[in-house]
Amino acid sequence: MKFGITMFPTDEAMRPDELAIAVEDRGFDSLWFPEHTHIPASRDTPYPGGGDLPREYARTHDPLVALAFAAGVTERLLLGTGVCLVVERDPIVLAKEVASLDALSGGRVLFGVGAGWNREEMRNHGTDPATRFELLRERVEAMKQIWTQDEATYHGDFVNFDRVWSWPKPVRRPHPPIVIGGAGASALQRVVDYGDEWMPIARGWGAGDLARRVAELRRLAQEAGRGHIPVTAYSASSKPESVEQFAEAGVERLVFWAPPAPADQVLPLLDRYAPLVERYAGA
Repeated sequence: MKFGITMFPTDEAMRPDELAIAVEDRGFDSLWFPEHTHIPASRDTPYPGGGDLPREYARTHDPLVALAFAAGVTERLLLGTGVCLVVERDPIVLAKEVASLDALSGGRVLFGVGAGWNREEMRNHGTDPATRFELLRERVEAMKQIWTQDEATYHGDFVNFDRVWSWPKPVRRPHPPIVIGGAGASALQRVVDYGDEWMPIARGWGAGDLARRVAELRRLAQEAGRGHIPVTAYSASSKPESVEQFAEAGVERLVFWAPPAPADQVLPLLDRYAPLVERYAGA
């Protein structure tokens, strides 16, 4: 079992480079930063967690910039977007940013992607919420072309370009793993169609529910001629019994939540999580 940490890297929280050092020193394998480009002041879309939208959603740093700071002060730590809202970004620019981070970090990027939930936010980027999943697929596919081809071309319903050159290429071959976020009805099919890993939000899930979804993923992958697809449980419980249940369910990595807070609040929590890393190493 592998373990990661996720935190909103806000202007009020522990610096991302300081957090990265602390996470790597305690043996975690990965650090994940979520994304919101902005939060519309007049928002009709309800917060999925219920109640008022937490303060950190409008205050987070750009995840790729924050991960670059993390990369510069670590050697082994994997750098994850948890998740990047690809439907709110230009795919040519984003391909360059991800490839640059992967090249400069020595191939340590885990590219978590999602279509988002805040409809007003995505509309401000010119994205129709009704077609966001199709847009997500095309942008990811287009980025793969840029990463793997010296001269890339892509034509879809939403993304179109002819014969482009773009370097650097990612160090990781053929490209950084595409980690598909989400747990909706069609999430598993998206993983099989164009993803390399699956990352559902585990908060509130029982191990039995997740085990059934993992088994379904294995079945879909086999039917599609795919090999093993790793599973990361995001925002997972750190209770030892839960860790064991997730491992039995077929989960390979658990990502624990840290609050967007100063170091004196975050570090004690990391210290509380850290014994799990040693206890379940190799499990």
